[in-house]
Amino acid sequence: MSASGPILRGSNINLDSIICGTDVSSRRTKIVCTLGPACWDVDQLETLIDAGMSVARFNFSHGDHDGHKACLDRLRQAAKNKGAHVAVMLDTKGPEIRSGFFANGQKKISLTKGESITLTSDYSFKGDKHKLGCSYPTLAKSVTPGQAILVADGSLVLTVLSCNQAEGEVVCRIENNCSIGERKNMNLPGVIVDLPTLTEKDIDDIKNWACKHGADFIAASFVRKASDVHKIREVLGAEHSNIKVICKIENLEGLENYGEILSVTDGIMVARGDLGMEIPPEKVFLAQKMMIREANVAGKFVITATQMLESMITNPRPTRAECSDVANAVLDGTDCVMLSGETANGEHPEAAVSIMARTCCEAEAAVNYDSLYQAVRNSTLSKFGSLSTSESIASSAVKTAIDVKAKAIIVGTESGATARQIAKFRPGMKIIVLTTHESTARQCYGVLKACTCKVMKSIDETDSCIQDTISTLKKDQVAKAGDPVVIVHGTVAQKGSTNTMKIEYC
Repeated sequence: MSASGPILRGSNINLDSIICGTDVSSRRTKIVCTLGPACWDVDQLETLIDAGMSVARFNFSHGDHDGHKACLDRLRQAAKNKGAHVAVMLDTKGPEIRSGFFANGQKKISLTKGESITLTSDYSFKGDKHKLGCSYPTLAKSVTPGQAILVADGSLVLTVLSCNQAEGEVVCRIENNCSIGERKNMNLPGVIVDLPTLTEKDIDDIKNWACKHGADFIAASFVRKASDVHKIREVLGAEHSNIKVICKIENLEGLENYGEILSVTDGIMVARGDLGMEIPPEKVFLAQKMMIREANVAGKFVITATQMLESMITNPRPTRAECSDVANAVLDGTDCVMLSGETANGEHPEAAVSIMARTCCEAEAAVNYDSLYQAVRNSTLSKFGSLSTSESIASSAVKTAIDVKAKAIIVGTESGATARQIAKFRPGMKIIVLTTHESTARQCYGVLKACTCKVMKSIDETDSCIQDTISTLKKDQVAKAGDPVVIVHGTVAQKGSTNTMKIEYC
């Protein structure tokens, strides 16, 4: 007797899928790599591109404009050498709260559980184990007795005992033995911090580096509300409006305003490091799943970040838990996964990218894309009531590709909007983007699931480029004569006219 109705996920996983090799050429999830001394030479960057890097992240919490520009030049040379459309992301430093400096040239102070320490908002104060400076001017007004203050990524936990607003001081109880150095990050869980999302440094970095040197993405740290996104777009201006904004959700306020942030941003980064300081760590996976799902329904790309393969900063192999973390992010629906210290200053940057790429492929092999398409479509209709015109065309194209077992979907797009809509519905085959803009190619290849790109000299070349692409599919043995390919593009050679979906045969 056969049962009807839902069955447990994973019925397509068997022994053969476990013991056979991994075909990384089928990878759909994109990989963001943070650049740093461990990987920033041209030959090293070429190696990362070969391993799977599609976005290069420039972390502006460190370095200066000249240093980052020199690295950018090497990246672009490496991408040119490899014929790859690698995107450039500027990650802002953002507002931060840090502990102060020590007196008498001390490099570290040792704090004892149960003792008290006073935090002062006089950041010029040279501290010791009894009193320590804090860079947040309104600390004494922002916290209340009983609240926690986390220092140095949570390695030191303080509990507020009393606040003296007149003196700008907060007395805390030390909850664990700890040795800390100068200028360590501080988190105030549950506190609405009175600091601007865009600092003067961030504005300067965006105007005089990202805009000046043609960055593709701005990853904005500690975005807390929709007005933060409007401010970033104001800084970019009309001239640089093609630069996409990624909102890093790193605290409770950002989570509480997630819906309004998602409606105005281009993409989301699930920044689990600081988020794990702001909400209980056992809740972070729930926040990740919620943010990814809502971004999937909205058709906005999402990057899952922080500590994904952290142990590979020093070790040649990741832990099994880390690989499971990457795989679960893929199964949750993330478009991209990100490496930070693993590539920036780790001992095994190439291995980290390669293992991440293989893990993504294995997770993707467990996905039923026919069911996933229907789930995305149903979830969109459930939330919004209907599909937009562009979504309807994209949904129809993906459904047709599934029905006819197409080998690829070819998309003609100028801005990348059509490619984004196609990627939203998660087809189980390649998405090949044809565009006349290098920036669109980098953005689509960089973060859109399953997208590869070709740049045309002119939009008039669309038809011939489609035929060349079909020939390449046959040459690469992705398709054979008679196999169907779905094509989505405009009926005339003009921008913004995507209104045609058709099937061609190889």
